[in-house]
Amino acid sequence: MELLNILFPNLLQKLPEFYQAIIDTFVMVGISGSISFVLGIIFGVVLIVTKPGGILERNTVYQIVDKAINTFRSIPFIILLTLLLPVTRMVVGTGIGVKGAIIPLVCGIVPFFSRQVESALTEIGSGVIEAAQAMGLSPREVIFKVYLRESIAPIVRATTLTTISLIGLTAMAGAVGAGGLGDFAIKYGHNRFQEDVTVGTVVVLVAIVCLIQFLGNKLAEKNTH
Repeated sequence: MELLNILFPNLLQKLPEFYQAIIDTFVMVGISGSISFVLGIIFGVVLIVTKPGGILERNTVYQIVDKAINTFRSIPFIILLTLLLPVTRMVVGTGIGVKGAIIPLVCGIVPFFSRQVESALTEIGSGVIEAAQAMGLSPREVIFKVYLRESIAPIVRATTLTTISLIGLTAMAGAVGAGGLGDFAIKYGHNRFQEDVTVGTVVVLVAIVCLIQFLGNKLAEKNTH
């Protein structure tokens, strides 16, 4: 404790706020990550099955989803935060705090995760898909029994990478008062010139990222076959 008092004197005085910031970060990542996981899987599958040569080829659908994903991916997240502010206020009633960050976080990470899922599903060779169709599997069965089942490990790795990126976005969202560790570091570290607060926040963020990466690697290894 004496060492901590020397290294992080200002941070230790803000422990209740620091703990709340950690909780807020996990809440933002948990809610927006869960929504993004479902939407990302859906859009990734749509991209694969409706593309030219896909099992449900629909060029119009593919072009719409593809262009929408490219559009959102091209917008820097800090701009997306302000751009979606009216929508966020209309849906959740506020544009700040944890609630105000969910919609921008989802819109910012879903396009990224969708591309990751698309890339993971692309690893399934066309020969495997053709063999499944020759066995009489319906498109729905091909999607769930071939594409998704055989891509568990790549999707786990994509989910790990996306979750880590999402943590980075929550820290960035703190710049506009979204709460969490980013907001804590800016409010109590940067704005008050208390470097130990900023450094301590970074240490915790790095520890969280390392833990997620470790768990993701283990889960991917378990599902590799």
